Amino acid sequence: MTRIRLLTLVVLAATPSFAAQPDADASALAAAAKGFYDVYMTLHPSDGIPDPATRAKFEPYVSPQLDHLFAEGNEAEVRYAKATKNLSPPLVEGDPFTPNFEGATSFGIGACAVDTHGGHCAVTLAYDDRKDKPVIWTDTVLLVRTSSGWRVDDIAYGGSRDFGNKGRLKGVLEDAIRNGNIFSK
Repeated sequence: MTRIRLLTLVVLAATPSFAAQPDADASALAAAAKGFYDVYMTLHPSDGIPDPATRAKFEPYVSPQLDHLFAEGNEAEVRYAKATKNLSPPLVEGDPFTPNFEGATSFGIGACAVDTHGGHCAVTLAYDDRKDKPVIWTDTVLLVRTSSGWRVDDIAYGGSRDFGNKGRLKGVLEDAIRNGNIFSK
């Protein structure tokens, strides 16, 4: 066999694995996002920053950085509640995981892709209280590759509710930490 033929065979043999890589990454991104939202759906109603027990449920699906913000945010909430003698609303009231104060009652993972920062998935969420017309929106879940695989690192809120979160989940947590640190010793 000539070298050119051998080289051609090697290239052709490797091509399916390269073609399959984006599909494999998209599937892994979708699986990580689905795991995160499966945990989220057990929280209803979701209210405030996750406590340590709830955080433990999310740990297999979130990045170390997001997990750290959950921990710091919870500590800030505890300090704030103590300093205000529980007479003020919490630093994060309502659902921090969505732009809808009441949260979501269902979700669907949409298209996922790898990008220059890691990966992202479109997630269509809905809140249906069975009284009013359902509210439907699409958030973007941002993921990073860790030594344990793809993990949710942030959520870019896609809804435009009057009484909901704006921006990103990490921003909501960072604001709570900053406000709670006012009461640190």
